[in-house]
Parts: sequence; structure tokens; C-alpha cells
Amino acid sequence: MKYVLMFTSDASQAADVTQEQAQDVYGRIYGWFGEHAAVISDSGAELQPVETATTVRTGGVVVDGPFNEAKEVIGGFSVIEVPDMDAALAVARTWPGLELPGVAVEVRPMVVDYSQFE
Repeated sequence: MKYVLMFTSDASQAADVTQEQAQDVYGRIYGWFGEHAAVISDSGAELQPVETATTVRTGGVVVDGPFNEAKEVIGGFSVIEVPDMDAALAVARTWPGLELPGVAVEVRPMVVDYSQFE
């Protein structure tokens, strides 16, 4: 089964992280992708800040916000393929970014595996 791991952070806590801490964690995140390559079927890059977004809604295109109404900022995502939610949670718990304040990994099952239509 496929699950999305969505990496989020609370921007208000980012100031508590030193540049050295961030570099250390980002280095280990890069290694994490290599270690979990067998279960990652798609990896999303880190997203640009919300201020760069454009939203398409019914009735038009919104270019001046609001874009992300939650406190969390989506830092990226990965799609993993594992047998069940327990296995997905086990992978998510190893995410090095969890060492930083305000960082979380949302684990969400995918509804449809579109690859079956290829």
C-alpha cells in the first residue's frame, strides 16, 4: 500500500534552530533518503515559501493569498510503499528532521494507486 509522508514544520519555531543544527539534520535527511530508497516510490523536493504560491480556486486564480491557512509549513513529501500503516509509521519515526523543534511527519494512506491504470 502507498502512503504519503508529508514533512511539516511550525515556522514560528524555526528561529530556535542554529545553522549548525540545520546543516547537521539536513545532511542526515539526505542519507535517510538513500537508506529508505527501497520503500520510497516518489520523493518530493522541499517546497518554496508559501509567499511564492498561486492558488487556483473555483471562480479564478488567487495570487495574493491566503495560501496556507495552517500554522505548519509543508517542507516536502515522499510517497512510500509498505505493507501497512504500522510499517509506514516505523519509516516516519526515523525521519531525522523530527529532531528539530516544531517538525512533524504526517502519514496518510493514498486512496487510489493510479499506477494500476498504466
